[in-house]
Amino acid sequence: MKKSIITVLVVLIGASALTACNFTEEATVPKAGIQKIYVDQESKEREVTFLSDVYEIKDMYRSMKGPYTTTELKLSDSEEPELLWITGFSAEMVEPDGETRMSQEFMCHSNLNIDAKTHNYLFQSKMNPPIDRMFTLSQGQYEVQFPEGFGMPILSPEALSLTTQVLNLNYEEADIKTRHKIKIKYVRDSDLQTPMVPLMKIFSNSLKRLDESENGYYNLESADEERHGAGCLLGESVDERIIRDDLERRYTAHWIVKPGREVNSTLVTDMLKVPYDTKIHYIAIHLHPFAESLELRDLTTGKTVFKSDAKNSEGKIGLDEVDYYSSPEGLPIYKGHQYQLISSYNNTTDEDHDSMAVIYMYAQDREFRKPNPSVANILDVSPSSNNSGGGM
Repeated sequence: MKKSIITVLVVLIGASALTACNFTEEATVPKAGIQKIYVDQESKEREVTFLSDVYEIKDMYRSMKGPYTTTELKLSDSEEPELLWITGFSAEMVEPDGETRMSQEFMCHSNLNIDAKTHNYLFQSKMNPPIDRMFTLSQGQYEVQFPEGFGMPILSPEALSLTTQVLNLNYEEADIKTRHKIKIKYVRDSDLQTPMVPLMKIFSNSLKRLDESENGYYNLESADEERHGAGCLLGESVDERIIRDDLERRYTAHWIVKPGREVNSTLVTDMLKVPYDTKIHYIAIHLHPFAESLELRDLTTGKTVFKSDAKNSEGKIGLDEVDYYSSPEGLPIYKGHQYQLISSYNNTTDEDHDSMAVIYMYAQDREFRKPNPSVANILDVSPSSNNSGGGM
């Protein structure tokens, strides 16, 4: 695995450098690739562009098996820590020139991580366990853009870890060069005219149970199907990563989907760990090819919270589109309710394929308090070593 460290310098230049899209180019730091920083003169939103290393694809690579790199970076090297709000994250596959867009079928994923223990300490967050992953983009969804006025807070000294990875599901004799073009959008708190609505991440995976004799309800010893829905199907893991619940039962979040159609249900109440009643303002979905849909159901009300439909590529293996949700009005989610995640796959080939199903929800953090930026000076906020590498 290749690693590099990038510090993005924020140096404003005059308004005479305005581009056609009303951005001011601030700086270019060509280390691991080409980095550009722009500032929207009206919203003061900053857009930082990164290029990954160039990947050479010569073999077939299934999900999480292809070449990847991890880059550690900070959004600012300001001597005085300041509060920043991340408002968007995007990724696309481009040719080595860094500009020419190419087929997105070579996208495995782009992950943006943070050192969650440090972050939770800085912001006195009660999220347990701490969540390292801020964003994951993969086939079918290449951008997260929060509604205007919403963002995820970080302090400027906090280090981010960016992992990009490629795959190749369609070409046995390949000779392809490609790279990821990443954009991170953020706003300085000091530039805001009105307060930002703080977002926190709540997520869960669909699971397959690996123990044949168990009932397949994550962290639940005695299940009532009328109240808790159907349990996880028995499955086979793609890799060696095993998830154990508090009852020492074994599950996998990366399973084999056999030829044909399967519908798998997972009780995710204890994975979500909703800390209090709040509203979801953005939902991103991670699925693999042959997915049909992923649905979050509120078992307490009997209603669907959100259902994402997936559009598969025609004539080859891949995902073209995956539905997402974005709204300033928001969807309610409740601490005391039971929730179920239902994934649907239809493997139309005669071979086994791998599958995952993950829901990432960004909900209003109703307990958010601005931290004292000076606290960052006493902490070691060097780039995190707890990123997930090539995995999800």
